[in-house]
Amino acid sequence: MARLVFLGTPEAAVAPLRTLVEAGHDVGLVVTRPDKRRGRGGALHPSPVKAAATELGLRVTDRLEDVPSAGAELGVVVAYGRIIPVAVLHELPMVNLHFSLLPRWRGAAPVERAILEGDAETGVCLMEVEAGLDTGRIYARADTTIDDDETADELRSRLVDLGCRLLADNLADGVAGLPVPRDQVGVPSYAEKIQPAELEIRWAQTAERIRRVVRLGRAWTTWRGHRLGVLAVEALTMPGYGPSEDGRVPGTLEGHTVVTGGGTGIVLVSVQPEGRRPMAAADWSRGQRVEPGERLGP
Repeated sequence: MARLVFLGTPEAAVAPLRTLVEAGHDVGLVVTRPDKRRGRGGALHPSPVKAAATELGLRVTDRLEDVPSAGAELGVVVAYGRIIPVAVLHELPMVNLHFSLLPRWRGAAPVERAILEGDAETGVCLMEVEAGLDTGRIYARADTTIDDDETADELRSRLVDLGCRLLADNLADGVAGLPVPRDQVGVPSYAEKIQPAELEIRWAQTAERIRRVVRLGRAWTTWRGHRLGVLAVEALTMPGYGPSEDGRVPGTLEGHTVVTGGGTGIVLVSVQPEGRRPMAAADWSRGQRVEPGERLGP
């Protein structure tokens, strides 16, 4: 077993932390982001990793400067969200659990970018941390296919499970038991953080592209000047039903079907009107009394 420092922040990093503790590793320090103020009262809330670490009785800090004094053999990084300074890496070698098949999708949003670009497969890499952005050599990886209807949350959950097994297997014999790392092979691509504007549905795009946006979560459009969350959709091939037919343009709403680009359409399955709870799109559309030619979006 090894004495470790764990660095992580979101919910996706909680299971890997628990896996290391349950495997018998000595996690001497957990590093995460500072508490954030939320809600009307501005109360401080810990990150998911801090909450889990506190429950496990582990020492927690938000200062990277505390890492060298932890007396650890290795740092384990999972979705930490900050660049680790070279000076810290000189003090302690680190491995990173990254949710893509590197060098595909280096960066902040590998799960979302894989779905948005229609990748057929993805996976998890256990890699060494170095100064570059996800450029380190690979110790081990686990591959998986991406289901055609899988949401980003569902895929991330599966990748977390794969990553936990990867950590447990490759650290079972301590730091000395890590395999010899291999260079990354292939053309790098970069997974920039998803911006809010990317989640606004552009109805002139094809139904398949729109469906991928919806699978990311938090997709939205507007209806009669108000925001409408789009939670689930189904693509619909509509021969002879393209934007040029009968004056229909992208965004035209007919029942709970929407005209999209490329001669395709989308069936709205569930939506969330502004200020209300999620509901079946068929129920929502019946209540709107949609006029002929009315459109979603600007």
